[in-house]
Amino acid sequence: MIKPLNFSFIPKIAVAITVLTVSCAKYKSTTIDPLPNPRVVETSLQKEMPFPMGAAVNVGLLKSNANYRNLVIKEFNSLTAENAMKFASVHPGKDTYNWTDADYLVDFALSNGKRVHGHTLNWYKSLPDWVNNFQGNTADWENLLKTHIQTVVSHFKGKVVSWDVVNEAINEDGTFRNSIWVQKLGVDYIGRAFQYAHEADPSALLFYNDYGHEFGPTKRTAILNLVNDLKNKGIPIHGIGLQMHTRVTQSDSNLAAAITTAAATGLKVHLSEIDIALNPDNIQTLTYTPDLAAQQAAKYKSIVKTYNGIPKTQQFGITQWNVCDADSWILSNYNRPDWPLPFNSQYQRKVAYQGILDGIK
Repeated sequence: MIKPLNFSFIPKIAVAITVLTVSCAKYKSTTIDPLPNPRVVETSLQKEMPFPMGAAVNVGLLKSNANYRNLVIKEFNSLTAENAMKFASVHPGKDTYNWTDADYLVDFALSNGKRVHGHTLNWYKSLPDWVNNFQGNTADWENLLKTHIQTVVSHFKGKVVSWDVVNEAINEDGTFRNSIWVQKLGVDYIGRAFQYAHEADPSALLFYNDYGHEFGPTKRTAILNLVNDLKNKGIPIHGIGLQMHTRVTQSDSNLAAAITTAAATGLKVHLSEIDIALNPDNIQTLTYTPDLAAQQAAKYKSIVKTYNGIPKTQQFGITQWNVCDADSWILSNYNRPDWPLPFNSQYQRKVAYQGILDGIK
């Protein structure tokens, strides 16, 4: 006797299909980060966006974490070293250079068809002890600056297409930061740093990089005055990096003003270290909710929409600072729960990912 067919599985399939086809584009959902539509699962940021999309990467995670590595390969076409190219990493001793991690990153990027943006040739932080304790006159300090910049840029010539030459030289009140470089060489060292980098690799694009453009006009104006002054003096500067370490409570008008005023310089604009904090008040008991997810998605959309509106020739790209929430510097730096990136701790797309895609519609 032939047994009748059992169709009891059909309702289960229907439920599964319904779950899979929930759209992230609406932002408001009964789940925090619904699964993507199966029809668009093969999309990626590097395929969909009209300008380069990048991530700052940790070389240790790139080597040891397959999920991290695979997501970097799939989603991004521009890579920045999170720490591997900073002064203390590549130049730990006066006569000692350590290229291991930086070379690994560059080789990984080039073998996977990705652009490399260098970060950073000059900063007041991440200096080795030998620099902080260096004894010498003005000429000795100038030689230290020049030798470091030109050795690093020359090492990566033809492989690293662009550099953050000077990083965070302006205070929140618009004054020059009283860094060891300003103390020893004066503020004009900034222009000379760009000249030294240009001499070492005339084809490299050179950026001034800083945070806080979106805070308000005080710091932003000082940054714009600095880069315009460099331009007007004929110093080789090609772009301005807006770190865009921002927060979900920042106004869209401030974020837009940061981007449009940077573009008004005529230089290339790089949103160079973007993340959007959901817990700027350091609430230790805060949890990730659908409402916070929706707010973050809307903020990513607003930023991307404004950026997509500047001249195409000035769109150097958008780079997020690290890859997923668990890798973000914010959690350890502020010792708080937070979810600042478009990928969750399991390297899955969040609602914010769709916000980025919606920004170019």
